Amino acid sequence: MTRVKRGYTARRRRKKIRLFASTFIGAHSRLTRTTTQQRMRALVSSHRDRSRKKRDFRRLWITRINAVTREDRIFYSYSLFIHNLYKRQLLLNRKILAQIALSNKNCFDIISNKIKYKSNKIKEEKNLNRIYYTGNKND
Repeated sequence: MTRVKRGYTARRRRKKIRLFASTFIGAHSRLTRTTTQQRMRALVSSHRDRSRKKRDFRRLWITRINAVTREDRIFYSYSLFIHNLYKRQLLLNRKILAQIALSNKNCFDIISNKIKYKSNKIKEEKNLNRIYYTGNKND
C-alpha cells in the first residue's frame, strides 16, 4: 500500500477543530478525538436549542400575561383574554402584551377592560336577538 502524502490538510483540519473547541475545558480542548466528539455534541445542542428557545419564550410570555390578568380579577384568565383579543381583532402578539404587562400595568388594564366591556356588550346584543322556546303551548 502506498503512502498518502497529505501535506498540511490534516493539520489544517485539526487546527480548525481546535479553534472551535478552544473554550472547552480539559481534554475536550486538547485531544483531537474528544474534541471532535464534543464539537458534534455542541452543534447538535445548539441546533436543538434554537427551536426550544422559541418555545420557552412563548411559555414565559403566556405565564406573564396570565399572572397579570389574574392579579385583580377573579374568574378572568389568560385564555379568556386571548379569546376576547381575537374577537375584537386586535393585532397584539404575546411578546408585546407581556412587555406591556411588565412595564405599564395601567395600559394593560385599560386594554383588558376595553376588551372585556366590548365582549360583554356583544354577548348582551346576541342574547336580545334570540328568541327562547319556553315549552308553553300558549306561546
